[in-house]
Amino acid sequence: MVELLAPAGSREALVAAVENGANAIYLAGNAFGARAYASNFDREALRAAIHFAHLRHVAIHVTVNTIVADEEMGPLRDYLRFLYEAGADAVLVQDLGVARVAHETVPDLPLHASTQMSVSSLEGVRALAELGFTRVVLARELSLKEIRHICAHAPVEIETFMHGALCVCYSGQCLMSSMIGGRSGNRGRCAQPCRLPYTLVDEKGQDVLGDKAGSYLLSPRDLSTIDVIPDLIEAGVSSLKIEGRMKRPEYVATVVRTYREAIDTYYAGKGYAVTQEERDDLAQIFNRDFTTAYLEGRPGKAMMSDRRPNNRGLLIGRVTAYDWDARIVTVKLSGRLGLGDQVDFWVKVGGRVTATISALTDAKGRAVEEGQAGDTVS
Repeated sequence: MVELLAPAGSREALVAAVENGANAIYLAGNAFGARAYASNFDREALRAAIHFAHLRHVAIHVTVNTIVADEEMGPLRDYLRFLYEAGADAVLVQDLGVARVAHETVPDLPLHASTQMSVSSLEGVRALAELGFTRVVLARELSLKEIRHICAHAPVEIETFMHGALCVCYSGQCLMSSMIGGRSGNRGRCAQPCRLPYTLVDEKGQDVLGDKAGSYLLSPRDLSTIDVIPDLIEAGVSSLKIEGRMKRPEYVATVVRTYREAIDTYYAGKGYAVTQEERDDLAQIFNRDFTTAYLEGRPGKAMMSDRRPNNRGLLIGRVTAYDWDARIVTVKLSGRLGLGDQVDFWVKVGGRVTATISALTDAKGRAVEEGQAGDTVS
């Protein structure tokens, strides 16, 4: 059975991933991890996390996936020895220098090649296998056909991403963050320049796109493979990975649970299907709109979330009227809306208006606790 690999940036996210069906967790200590702004785990917490997971037959993969400076080699060796003695199941690395140090220091600790190695060919996989890697995380720019070919001939395990944020740069190797933000993504401190507004101009400085695109020209949509899980499994992938060590535990729980159900449904052999409720759960917990990236083709502009760089939520309706004096908005619902829900109104002038629903009435003016798709509420 394919491995469901989940992220954990905190103890709470770790528990959420395990309790919702992850087979393995990837996380980081306080050093050498590519998500320095996550809560992460100190040495005591790492030991506890490994113990907690192993009691539940869940593997722990530790990310040691930053580029490492020469003066850090001593602390690196010490850290790798600690991980091996603490019982980590594998370390995930980007820097070939780190791989060499790991082989010299803890030769029995399995090595996984990070997606930031940008491995996009069978030749690359074979080269890493010769260097002692036991698993390769493929670049996110590959098609299902290419993944299938690599899996069929690879001498090691193949891991691919199945859900979460995408980098606009090739396989996460961003240099733009360090150049304009002063923080290197390859040192775990990405400033997310791809989520900032830009204007595309010609040699005269004139905007060449105008209203044809939004302002967030470098912001990709989020990856979602919920509809192609059977294709990924049948391609021969060993591990399916969820991106999100910076995400909240609720996100981890929801995404892991949804993909656990999808994978189990496939193996049950009773016909693969995804419910609308499952789609809504994935969208509501976080989305920049979804894409399958390059798995099914070359999406071009359709891969970008140029109108909004952060969570879009779930579409629940359209405004049909607004009483300026009473400040009451009337909405024709296309989804459920209830008291306590937080909503964003997308308006042409003024951007986004956010409100929490504290009072709700139906079309006849009666107070209600919630409305359903097809209802008109105020």
